[in-house]
Amino acid sequence: MLTKIYEQNPSEKELKHVVEALEHDGIVIYPTDSVYAFGCSLHSAKAVERLRRMRDKSTADFALVFANIAQVAEYCRVDNAAFRILKRNLPGPFTFLLPASSRIPDKALERRRTIGVRIPSNGVARAVVETLGCPMVTASVKDDDEVVEYTTDPELINERYGREVALVIDGGIGDNVPTTVVDLTGDEPEILREGKGELQ
Repeated sequence: MLTKIYEQNPSEKELKHVVEALEHDGIVIYPTDSVYAFGCSLHSAKAVERLRRMRDKSTADFALVFANIAQVAEYCRVDNAAFRILKRNLPGPFTFLLPASSRIPDKALERRRTIGVRIPSNGVARAVVETLGCPMVTASVKDDDEVVEYTTDPELINERYGREVALVIDGGIGDNVPTTVVDLTGDEPEILREGKGELQ
């Protein structure tokens, strides 16, 4: 099912509809500031497992989407240096690797010590997480080694995945450039993948 949500003043009614799907173990596809992405509630072990099977990936490949830096600090260990980097670059097209805290459910983490952190500059993504009240586990619709035209168009994404997910949020035409991935777990920030974001 395709649901139109505008980035400027996203409809509360539509957001509620999305959150209800997430709270009932659903997976949604939503727009970000880079590529469209799959998302499910961090607290739904069933949805996380389904997403893992759908993407044929280990949960170690998934990142978490947060509404703001304060929420990141609840689930990850953020020292002063990391906080300054996050503050300068987020919201934006980055995935930052940070040490996970004990608040991440074991099922979602699979004993992982680090977590990929996203705060997209797309207002729809942040509004969904804010309304949900917890982070979303996320994975790009696009594969790292494959640029497919349908991955930028929500109508084509819906044709491809509509039967496998609870709903697809139409936030307009997306991008096909992935995020820049930065590891903040060492002494110095290390760029693991050059993408859309330029580190400040």
